[in-house]
Amino acid sequence: MPTDAPRYWEDYEIGKKYRLGSTSFTEQEIVEFARLYDPQSFHVDAEAARASLFGGLIASGWQVTSKLMRLFVDNYIDKRTALGSPGLDEIRWLKPVRPGDTLTAWVECAAKVPSKSKPDIGVIHEHWGATNQKGELVVTVKGINMVRRKPA
Repeated sequence: MPTDAPRYWEDYEIGKKYRLGSTSFTEQEIVEFARLYDPQSFHVDAEAARASLFGGLIASGWQVTSKLMRLFVDNYIDKRTALGSPGLDEIRWLKPVRPGDTLTAWVECAAKVPSKSKPDIGVIHEHWGATNQKGELVVTVKGINMVRRKPA
C-alpha cells in the first residue's frame, strides 16, 4: 500500500487526490478480454473496427474499468480496513482506449459519511479518473466505498 494512502475512514481527506498509477493496453489483451466479455466487432476484429465509428480497434469500457479497479486495489485501499462497496453511481467512457495507450489514474475523496446503522463503518464517495498518454481524460467513475472507522 502506498505511504500516502489512508487507512481508516477518518484518515481520508475530502478533496484530496490519491495517485493510482498507470496501466497500458496491448492489442492482444484487448481482443482476449473482449472475446470473453464484450465481443463487439470493434473490440475483437481489427478489420471490422477500421470500418466502425471508431476507425480502429478499441478496448471495452468494461476492460478499462476493470484495470482501474486493479490499480485501486493495488495502490489505494488498505486491505485491513476496506470493507467493499455497495456499487457505483456513474461510469463515463469519454474517449476510446486503443492498443498502445497508457492510462494514468487517480481517485479523489469527494465526501465522507458515517454509517447510521453501523458506527464502526464509514462511507466514502469517490471520483475516479484516468487520462491517456496525450493527457486526455478517457474515463470517470463515481464510486462508493465502505471503510472501517478507527477503534474508539
